[in-house]
Amino acid sequence: MPTGSILNPRSSIRILGIDPGLRITGFAVIDKEGQKLHYVASGCIKTPVGELPERLKGILNSLSEVIAQHQPQQVAVEKVFVNVNPQSTLLLGQARGAAICAAVLANLPVAEYTALQVKQAVVGNGHAGKEQVQLMVQRLLKLSGIPGPDAADALACAICHAHGGMGLGALPTRGFRVRGGRLV
Repeated sequence: MPTGSILNPRSSIRILGIDPGLRITGFAVIDKEGQKLHYVASGCIKTPVGELPERLKGILNSLSEVIAQHQPQQVAVEKVFVNVNPQSTLLLGQARGAAICAAVLANLPVAEYTALQVKQAVVGNGHAGKEQVQLMVQRLLKLSGIPGPDAADALACAICHAHGGMGLGALPTRGFRVRGGRLV
């Protein structure tokens, strides 16, 4: 299937997965046809060192280009976790906000998943390492090589959404919180 092709919306859903980061934002596009997943594209948006507003603009503009090129129907974004350094958490949250704005400006629905939910859906273990996620993404999408860590995280987020966030078989998470790796 050619990259960027638009499938019949009745038979397929195109999902954009985003792993937000201020320095590197991973993105990935997959198609879900029934229970099958197909790789479309993935990559990284690298922002130059500089002032925060320009970096956020870079994320917004680059993701807007990805959306325009690949025409996803839904977007899945990884939620921010709390770091030891509150300043890092705040900056990551702003990068995430720029990513969500790109989707919202394109009138796309946005689903959000914690890293724990993504790893559980893809690897079967919410505490899996990056290497495990990369290998499982490669296996699930039948990729010829192992994707880089940021692209793999974005692919994993899209896979998580495809497996559990779209209706039948979805884990009902609205109104729940994750505590200690469990929904409460």
